Amino acid sequence: MSATPDGWNEATLASACRVVSGATPKTGVAENWGDDVAWLTPADMSRDRSQVLRGGARGLSLRGYESCSAQIVPAGSVVVSSRAPVGYVAIAGAPLATSQGCKTAVLPDHLDSRYVYWFMVHARPDLEKRASGTTFKEISAKEFGRTVLVYPPLDEQRRIVDILEDHLSHLDAADLAIQQSLARLDGLDEQIVLRSLLPFEHGYSPDNVDAVAAGALVPLRAGWRWSSLSDVASVVGGVAKDAKRQDDPSFVEVPYLRVANVQRTHLVLESVTTIRTSAKKAAELRLLPGDVLMNEGGDRDKLARGWVWSGEIQDCIHQNHVFRARPERRVVHPEWLAWSANTVGSRWAARHGKQSVNLASISLSTIRRMPVPLAPLEEQALRLQQITESLDGTSALRQSLRLASDHSASLRRSLLAAAFSGQLTGRSSDLERVEELVS
Repeated sequence: MSATPDGWNEATLASACRVVSGATPKTGVAENWGDDVAWLTPADMSRDRSQVLRGGARGLSLRGYESCSAQIVPAGSVVVSSRAPVGYVAIAGAPLATSQGCKTAVLPDHLDSRYVYWFMVHARPDLEKRASGTTFKEISAKEFGRTVLVYPPLDEQRRIVDILEDHLSHLDAADLAIQQSLARLDGLDEQIVLRSLLPFEHGYSPDNVDAVAAGALVPLRAGWRWSSLSDVASVVGGVAKDAKRQDDPSFVEVPYLRVANVQRTHLVLESVTTIRTSAKKAAELRLLPGDVLMNEGGDRDKLARGWVWSGEIQDCIHQNHVFRARPERRVVHPEWLAWSANTVGSRWAARHGKQSVNLASISLSTIRRMPVPLAPLEEQALRLQQITESLDGTSALRQSLRLASDHSASLRRSLLAAAFSGQLTGRSSDLERVEELVS
């Protein structure tokens, strides 16, 4: 941090404020929970990223509050998540207690809540750097209290925050427009693919796509036909980890793909784990270039998502939550099958899968019935080329929007740095100064 501006003060949080650690009563005791005391956790802060919070999704009973070391902090205190993750920030909008995953700065009269809120947002990288732990990173109350706070007189704090929030509101509006544009591009991509895959006999319509997802095979144009996945590909499930036999000397160790590796329209292969299984099973499930991978479980809208394997890793197999569809190349291109699975197939799977408490899934027998639109092989190739060219255009737009989003994030960081080094004046020159900091 730069030198403290003239007339400003510098102090640790522990010396400038009262630092309070949170606590949690026994979770398995129903009598500990109720409406007597508002209670905040990092999860509540992540669900509601607004500045002022009055409590979380769950409260404490008086018994629960008295059974642990939680303390009620006054309205206006600044709460910071100290683990899972480090650095969410909120202002207590009412008296409340917090879980052990939070540290709270109870402010004296000469510190403005909004000023300290934004200062702690600015300090998040420093907090993360000072956190420690193996299972998860956490910043202790002692280390949290060592955070150095720089601040001007109270009236100047409030003036700085007014200027800062005005500038940030413009960035918020720009970020919202960027996110909305990215969402529209995602929808456009899907429409590009669907219109290429589904030339209905009486013209394309979203209603017809919904009908197919529900199970009605709406007639396609002449020369096209509907088929089932099992008619155009050999579909198998993957291997389940047998914990009891991992030390079996006859087993071989091979890389295998998990659900996290199989994303819609691409594979994530930076982190591929290994599994021990029988040599026979490893041979049966070995992936070959052109195999199409589809997810068996997860969120309902993720069913059947996946992409084409290109032989990136030797002797790789797949886990039981990932299906492998090996296309019959004489009737369907692998990429055609993958695009079909990711669009109309995914919608169909969402309608025909099963839902448990937390996860959706689709069985092997069901996924084999998934409808696949088929054009003559040469027309598939032509339309795949058209899809690629069209998506290259939207990809360029998406990249420009992401660069704009990255630049906005840099501006946001620089605005915060300027605010807490006394460089914000409220004039238009502020943005010029911030742009210089970014570059």
